[in-house]
Amino acid sequence: MLDVLTTDEVARELRCSKAHVSKAISGKLSNVTPLPVVSMGRRKLVRRAALLKWIEANERAILSASPRNDSVNA
Repeated sequence: MLDVLTTDEVARELRCSKAHVSKAISGKLSNVTPLPVVSMGRRKLVRRAALLKWIEANERAILSASPRNDSVNA
């Protein structure tokens, strides 16, 4: 069985609002790749595997973009 989440469930997983999830899906969040969905008319479903992959990809993007300050403890 395919493990899919509604936008409400994704919002709970990410601890954010449903509106924020909708912005992530539509690509309206800066520096964040769009969240992949399965569209069923107006209903959007997110595969759990795709959500986990999306989280990891965006974590890596943030970590690689943040400036390193190796002199903090020097």
